Amino acid sequence: MQMESPSAFRYMGRSYSDGGESSGAFSECNSDCSGEILYSGSPTSSSSASSGGLQRILLAGAADYSEEMVRGLISDLESPSAPVESQRRSAMELRLLAKHSPENRLRIAAAGAVGPLVALLSHPDPLLQEHGVTAILNLSLCDENKAPIAAAGAIRPLVRALCTGTATARENAACALLRLAQLDELRVAIGRSGAIPPLVSLLESGGPRAKKDAATALFALLSSRDNKIRAVEAGIVRPLLDLMADPDSGMVDKAAYVLHAVVEIPEGRAAAVEEYGVPVLVEMVETGTPRQKEIAARSLLEICKGSAIHRKMAVNEGAIPPLVALSQFGTKKAKEKAEELIELLRQPRAASDSHR
Repeated sequence: MQMESPSAFRYMGRSYSDGGESSGAFSECNSDCSGEILYSGSPTSSSSASSGGLQRILLAGAADYSEEMVRGLISDLESPSAPVESQRRSAMELRLLAKHSPENRLRIAAAGAVGPLVALLSHPDPLLQEHGVTAILNLSLCDENKAPIAAAGAIRPLVRALCTGTATARENAACALLRLAQLDELRVAIGRSGAIPPLVSLLESGGPRAKKDAATALFALLSSRDNKIRAVEAGIVRPLLDLMADPDSGMVDKAAYVLHAVVEIPEGRAAAVEEYGVPVLVEMVETGTPRQKEIAARSLLEICKGSAIHRKMAVNEGAIPPLVALSQFGTKKAKEKAEELIELLRQPRAASDSHR
């Protein structure tokens, strides 16, 4: 299993560990980390940029633009006669203005940029769409902008960008949806808009950053029971177990916490057992970091507490010895869960399978 320092973990209102440092298994999606130099056309096309325009692009992240300049960029996005190249440049400048400056994020939104940027999410030009997605992500880093972005109709086009956009657009769409999902009332709406299957696809086949962004977004969305069912139906369990079993993935902790959210419902527990999750969890209890051992014990407890068959599977996989060790040397929370699970596994039969 992946070797990481033990730490407390609290995210989206859920707390999992009682010791160590303040860092957790998940980090927030920050502003975009994609390239900032080229703004139009193909990656090799920069001849169409004036030196003044390129200098403005390079300085945009730190520059303190006037409101008049921001309104001019927005007008360019709204103009039906503006060339696509000009709109790309304006969208890029707004994107960079919002990248590092909280004040600029508020000013850009207040100037009326949210609606025109949301419109770019459905633009047929892939690069212009990418700039729109990333600008929306950067604006969404400001809590005050989340509700206006959702009210402008951003959720469905963000989901479409997550399905069909460039690699950068897909990654940043996942991050933007995560930021919006921090509003409780939007999590179900995001799930209903079809975000779960493409996030699962990104988790399974995306690059390293895309996988991390997808896992973080899914963890936020899975606080909703309906979204947990959608995730199970989308096949989330298999890629989670694959990531948990691969220390080189850099995703062991994240995948383990998402899996725990999934096995909180009967459908998730059934899928975890069907996909041979019990051996993966037992191995994690035995060889994982303190954090991994704790969350694996919690997931095993969820799987086993309502089913004698599942308890027998855990015993046959050799769960009791590492659980005994965890009950003696784990964190306070891990000890409690290990002791509860040991007592359960040592029962000849369960009185009831009501939680199955």
